[in-house]
Amino acid sequence: MTERAVAPKREIFGWAMFDFANQAYTLLIITAVFGDLFTRVIVGDGPDYRVGNLLWSLALATSYLLVVVCSPVAGAVMDYTARRKQFLFGSYLLTVVATAALYFVAPGYAMLGVLLIIISNFAYSIGEAFIASFLPDLGPPDKLGAISGIGWALGYVGGMVSAVFVLLVLGEVSAENFDRIRWVGPWAAGFFLVAAIPTFLFLRERGRPRPLPAGQGYFRLGLARVGATLGNLRGYRDLAVFLISTFLAMSGMYIIIAFSFIYGAQVIGWDQGVRTLMFIIVQISAAVGAVGFGLLQTRLGGLRTYRVTVTLWVLAVVCIYATPQVAAAARALFGVEWQAQYVFLVVGTLAGSALGACQSTTRALVGAFTPQGHAAEFFGFWGLSLKLAGAFSLLLMGLLQAWVGLHLAILFCALLFIGAFLVSWPVDEQRGRRAAEAGSG
Repeated sequence: MTERAVAPKREIFGWAMFDFANQAYTLLIITAVFGDLFTRVIVGDGPDYRVGNLLWSLALATSYLLVVVCSPVAGAVMDYTARRKQFLFGSYLLTVVATAALYFVAPGYAMLGVLLIIISNFAYSIGEAFIASFLPDLGPPDKLGAISGIGWALGYVGGMVSAVFVLLVLGEVSAENFDRIRWVGPWAAGFFLVAAIPTFLFLRERGRPRPLPAGQGYFRLGLARVGATLGNLRGYRDLAVFLISTFLAMSGMYIIIAFSFIYGAQVIGWDQGVRTLMFIIVQISAAVGAVGFGLLQTRLGGLRTYRVTVTLWVLAVVCIYATPQVAAAARALFGVEWQAQYVFLVVGTLAGSALGACQSTTRALVGAFTPQGHAAEFFGFWGLSLKLAGAFSLLLMGLLQAWVGLHLAILFCALLFIGAFLVSWPVDEQRGRRAAEAGSG
């Protein structure tokens, strides 16, 4: 079988620029700014904000469930019609419009915020699966780790660039600053709109469309392909088991992504300067983690690298939970005045490294286990696993924090990462690659 050649640098750049562009949505809307604004100002049920946190969880979980319903069918249809680029463009435009409309979400309009988060996060999330389906076209399996790492690293650079305007111009998340900070939605939308243009200029659609069988529509054909893919996964045992492990790992990561800055504001009680530093630290450490572990994957292998990153996540979650206790113990035992918010910055470095590394390694392994000719189909199932993980974990997290509070509920993530490590143990990377090569065509 002919090995896949490495795509031109311009095309790899165009593919990676989508990560650069859409990270503005992830960072500013889901992770750092709008989630905090929604829970503490728009809903504002202090002092514990449990209703705001629950609504935030429900909105995100609903959007991920919509992706679960749509992603496999869309992936199968894209493979058959060779219209991945058009689907990607549609998701991109919907994300931009719904994100810009977040400007109109004000105190007293919490349900409008819930609706717009459902729409925008659905469009953004399904677009992640669409752009990931192009990865196997960009090079042979042993190069995908480095290529994926470039995409994730550039994504975190994009997040940091997009955050500069927020930090310098829009300012802090507070009721007093609401008239300025509400512009975070339009800013994230505009950044995504402009920065993703190279993707649509340079990325190629390599699939070849085939005529529809008589009497069948795309939706019916898509459902049939989904059923066939479920059957096909039996022939790709390592991919199937890895998707279960990915489900657990991404469950934990979705909670961290959605609640890390909310946790900082509600549990740690950080000030504006520390919040700004966390912006920078997480983006830099995530970019370094994505590139560093992407290169390490070439030497250690994807599966070993993935297990290292999952182990890092277990350590990071324990440290997140223990941050207030570490600061208190330092004062009691050594007389050192370590504020919890500064300890949290150190933990942020560890979590950021694990975030970029785990995401990059996971995407590359799925690409390595995917046979040619089934990229959109199998990456649709990868997207399904991820978004089902988001729906499952955020729904449970919302209920847990409403019951025991956000501080204790965060430990749920450590259990998810431990489960991901254990489930990955039967996976054989070389066997998975051989199965993908044998099924290509």
